Amino acid sequence: MYLLGEQPAYADKLTNRLQAIPRQLLTDLQPSGEPIEIVQCSDLAALLPQSDLFIIDDGLIHAYIDKRPLFYLQEGDLLGLRQGFELPECHYSNEEPLRLLPFSRRDVFTHIAACQERQELFTLYLLGHSALFTDALARMKQPDVRPSTGFQTFAAGEELIHQGDIAEHVFIIIDGHAEAWVNGEKVGDVDKDEIFGAMAVFTEERRNATVIASEPCTVMVIPKDQFLNLMHSNPRIAHSLIESMARRIDLMNKEITSLRAKVKA
Repeated sequence: MYLLGEQPAYADKLTNRLQAIPRQLLTDLQPSGEPIEIVQCSDLAALLPQSDLFIIDDGLIHAYIDKRPLFYLQEGDLLGLRQGFELPECHYSNEEPLRLLPFSRRDVFTHIAACQERQELFTLYLLGHSALFTDALARMKQPDVRPSTGFQTFAAGEELIHQGDIAEHVFIIIDGHAEAWVNGEKVGDVDKDEIFGAMAVFTEERRNATVIASEPCTVMVIPKDQFLNLMHSNPRIAHSLIESMARRIDLMNKEITSLRAKVKA
């Protein structure tokens, strides 16, 4: 998915990475039918069955909301996720030959739910697109009313979050690497694509660690309410994320135990 208009470099980089995710999500899942080829159509939604999702195998789709061009989809993108929501209707059209691979909507979500890695990847996919739209909206606002959402950049040594602060956002590192510290002791690493800062959002407690960029970082910033709404509407994704956080906490505890043992020695 590419939003119309000039995009900053970090948005282009994220867009390219998100575009590869649908094929990864559907690995080992068979299409529900033969490829669909459409020469030209002004309303694809009226032509395609709502029981399916579609991978764009070749071609370009234009997307309009309230008759205004907003974004376009191209090879690798997933079509059909907006169905079933009470949102302004999005019209899709193509002006050149289009080839779509159909997948049963039910089978797709069952396939994703059956694998924790796919659940986490799907979470990143949804949050990534949400952040792209949020960032585009923020750049349309005047500087004095621009919300602190979308993307932020940090130099090496800068704090991404501070221990003891109130949790208002959840973060994903798009580029770079960071380290987690508790009371001045390093307790873990935060790698690219890793969701962090969610624990305090779930528990409504203050941040229990400081996260510092160990190299220049670009970070996706998701507002607390937006993140919680996604988790409430997708309980399987929430369960997967909680399991991931539990594993991370276990690794941090082991590292702290190891540090204490070294100090005593």
